[in-house]
Amino acid sequence: MNQLKKKNLPIKKHRLALLVLCFLLITPPVVKAQCSICTRTAQQLGERPAKALNRGIIYLAFTPLAIFGVIGYRWWKSEQEEHE
Repeated sequence: MNQLKKKNLPIKKHRLALLVLCFLLITPPVVKAQCSICTRTAQQLGERPAKALNRGIIYLAFTPLAIFGVIGYRWWKSEQEEHE
């Protein structure tokens, strides 16, 4: 039974990669990460500063999301090892 689980593991990795790829293809090329207050501020600044503000918001949001992703992956991996 344990050998059967190990054989299916690469398939699960491929499914996860396919899911991430599909998600990236579905999302629009221009992602806006502004709240309503930031949107109003950006409208008053003009187009070029608004794009810079939007990029800054996405940049600042990426770091905590990446940290949570790494912690979640390590937790999931340790749970998988306990069940084997």
